[in-house]
Amino acid sequence: MLTFRGLVAVGLLVLAATPVHAVVFKIATVSPDGSAWMKLLREAASDVTTRTEGRVTFKFYPGGIMGDDKAVLRKIRARQLHGAILTAGGLNQTYTDLQVYTLPMMFNDLAEVDHVRSRMDVLLLEGLRKKGFVGFGIAEVGFAYAMSKTQVSSVAEVRAQKVWIPDGDPGAEQAMSAFAISPIPLPLPDVLGGLQTGLINGVTVPPVLAIILQWHTQVRYVLDLPLMYVYGLLTVSERQYSKLSEADQQLMAQRMGRVVEEVNASSRRDHMQAIAVLKDLGLVWSSLSAEETVEWRALADKASATLVAEGTVSAELVATMNTLLTDYRAGLD
Repeated sequence: MLTFRGLVAVGLLVLAATPVHAVVFKIATVSPDGSAWMKLLREAASDVTTRTEGRVTFKFYPGGIMGDDKAVLRKIRARQLHGAILTAGGLNQTYTDLQVYTLPMMFNDLAEVDHVRSRMDVLLLEGLRKKGFVGFGIAEVGFAYAMSKTQVSSVAEVRAQKVWIPDGDPGAEQAMSAFAISPIPLPLPDVLGGLQTGLINGVTVPPVLAIILQWHTQVRYVLDLPLMYVYGLLTVSERQYSKLSEADQQLMAQRMGRVVEEVNASSRRDHMQAIAVLKDLGLVWSSLSAEETVEWRALADKASATLVAEGTVSAELVATMNTLLTDYRAGLD
């Protein structure tokens, strides 16, 4: 039988083996369990927990069970969650400049994206930090293309469609307004049903998401014009992150940053493969005439100018990006 002193000794040993100041990160994502995101996240989380001797632990809520981006952000502010994988549009009310890469038709190809991101990602993450969120990197989804049930190419033809935009995304709404398109906002889970019932007949989405969400089964045509660059972030609240020691912060940032880098690289491959899959499935990719391209480009520039004028994105960041693109296209950088 243990003596009183023996019980005290056992209790002290248990306390010594259990971190007194363990910090738990509750992180939500729409990625389903078993996806590449979740596999990498769970591996990284286990690694961080082991290397911090249990001082940092994680609990994940995959598959969108915590709701859409708006619901997740509310729960982060209420301290029910501490982080999430969010789209740039989902964070627009927290840090509007995060949408700078999504300005319509800003990039001609992915090489331009890589050039700009290599110089500007750090600026966006610094800005996000000032708004109370720690970002571990930006993960590409790909270019979004207009997909519809009927063939369109001119702006006038698109205006005649019932076009979807994400519910609660003022940036997308403002961009559509600049094109004089009257969109129909819907939450992500309602889009497939909207296409099936005819509530909407057009979406702008990256090919990989069109396949994952099965939207490609309800459309026939793709406008062969990269309208918008889409991406997401793994981020946690500064409030929770600041509870870690500096060494543990560095370890978590390094390990989670590696996850985002791996997802970003695999997403590039997935994007190219998804385009090929849609073509193999028989979706028709419609080309634009030179005149139509000029019209789309002029309206895209107008949309970007409107978003800057209304304060959705800062003029300084847009100017930096335009300078980078101009120099790159001229072979100066």
